[in-house]
Amino acid sequence: MHLSAIIRHGTRYPTSKSVEKMQRLYNLIVHNASGNAIWVREIKEKFVMRYTEEMDGRLADKGVLDHKHLAVRLSKLFPSLVSREKLRGGKISFVTSSKHRCVNSTLAFKRGLTDLWSVEEEVEHTVNDTLMRFFDECPRFVKEVEEKPGSMAERDKFELGPEMQRVGEKMADRLGLPYNLINADMAQAAFHFCAYEFALNTVNSPWCRLFDEVDAQVMEYLNDLKQYWKRGYGHLINSQSSCILFHDLFSRLDKAAEESKSGGPISEAVSIQVGHADTLLPLLTLLGLFKDEVRLTAANFAAQGGRSFRTSRTLPYAANLVVALYDCDEGGELRVQALLNEEPLTFPGMEAAPLYRVLRQHYLPLLKSCVFEEVCRLPPQRK
Repeated sequence: MHLSAIIRHGTRYPTSKSVEKMQRLYNLIVHNASGNAIWVREIKEKFVMRYTEEMDGRLADKGVLDHKHLAVRLSKLFPSLVSREKLRGGKISFVTSSKHRCVNSTLAFKRGLTDLWSVEEEVEHTVNDTLMRFFDECPRFVKEVEEKPGSMAERDKFELGPEMQRVGEKMADRLGLPYNLINADMAQAAFHFCAYEFALNTVNSPWCRLFDEVDAQVMEYLNDLKQYWKRGYGHLINSQSSCILFHDLFSRLDKAAEESKSGGPISEAVSIQVGHADTLLPLLTLLGLFKDEVRLTAANFAAQGGRSFRTSRTLPYAANLVVALYDCDEGGELRVQALLNEEPLTFPGMEAAPLYRVLRQHYLPLLKSCVFEEVCRLPPQRK
């Protein structure tokens, strides 16, 4: 009956901040590395430094394909909703963050559908940062997490801890460089080279030879610590900042349910909303998903090998949370199915496709208390 999809933008280029670190590492290796492995020589002599600061997080051609292909797959998964008739009838809405990578992902998604159905009409979209970049619009989050010294202390401690130090030393040994030249920034730059070469070009590049599997797990944990404390369960306001998107999702489901109950047509068949990993993660956290019993800290890397909170798996480029409302002919009762990255997702403590009434009751305390304006208001200053 209705489909709401909240989607991360497609594959992008590194940000200018990342490129600056990558350029420093590349220069360091070209001019100073004495390692004689074939792949070290390959970096020094054959690798072309194609990343520039002007790229600054822009959507790559691969990212355009991510969204065009996702649109086609969703049309095959939900043919009665994601259809030519619904698109032409104005029953599919598109909302995006103002960031160029999100706008261009939205255009690519629409193009995937119009190409598939040979539709020539222009399909409108709306830019709404209050909804898709709520974290920028939440003063309490900005002050207590984004700008507050110490809010990322666990991540900072891990960056300077023994696991990261060992990654740097092994990397220096492989390159033939003094230990003092490879700090955490350089290790992250190397990991970015490995990751972007794979994401953008599907190449298992020589940069990946700088890490073994344990090193990669350490680098992954460093990023998960950042996400946990900045967007996830680390601070309550992280998830509360997504209250506005949470309410928007349920208001769309409520409206479709009411229209179904009254026997009228469903005014909005599909809602497509394109944002960021920083849009999805606070919402997934608010919904209670991927929550571990023990919090992620700098000191418990070894014990967290089996953790649920693993953003490399839950939030890839074009990550998508899809919530579909069904009428299964059960006496007016409606059911909800959620998918994350096109795989079935079970809400905490619920059956796989619960009755919508039961799901709504489950989240009723949040629906009553999670008011964006209230949770994001800064506490009064003490005199």
